[in-house]
Amino acid sequence: MGERGRIRGAAGADQADDTKRPTNVSLSRRLLAEAREHDINISRACEQGLARQIAESRARKWLEENAAAIQSSNDHVAAHGLPLARHRRF
Repeated sequence: MGERGRIRGAAGADQADDTKRPTNVSLSRRLLAEAREHDINISRACEQGLARQIAESRARKWLEENAAAIQSSNDHVAAHGLPLARHRRF
């Protein structure tokens, strides 16, 4: 698929360009009225919010899956100092 047919996903990964499809979403009347008052594109706002939630969920999952490796690295630095620290000039 050419560059034109690709989009950036919520976490930055390339994904095939999906066509948009109608979806029912329940929103509070107050929020909907205020969004219309401010000329906010409801579909775009929902899509952006969903993309942000997906990115946050992926980040949390990555941290959970890599917690042991991160802790191991932190323990190593605590015990032995930073690698190449002797070359630091500050």
